[in-house]
Amino acid sequence: MMKIKKGDTVRVIAGKDKDKEGKVLAVKDGKVLVEGVGVVTKHTKPSAANQQGGIIQKESFIDISNVMYLHNGKATRIGFKVEGDKKVRVAKATGEVVD
Repeated sequence: MMKIKKGDTVRVIAGKDKDKEGKVLAVKDGKVLVEGVGVVTKHTKPSAANQQGGIIQKESFIDISNVMYLHNGKATRIGFKVEGDKKVRVAKATGEVVD
């Protein structure tokens, strides 16, 4: 079970986009895709889907260790707790259940 999931709001804590915030678009193999973070320029050839081709801007994956979960506007670590028969994520800073 991953501590950061799709749809979470995170803050970048390291790298060229440090202190930027955004919503997680995808999580894959220990990396996350955050909207507006890690934007790269990509040259594309003309194809059926993209008739024009050209230069496009798109987000690239960044390592999951370079982001922290945002809870009530504050970056916090995430832990796990078992409530009843369910395992839930908990914000370490406040102790509140995240989901």
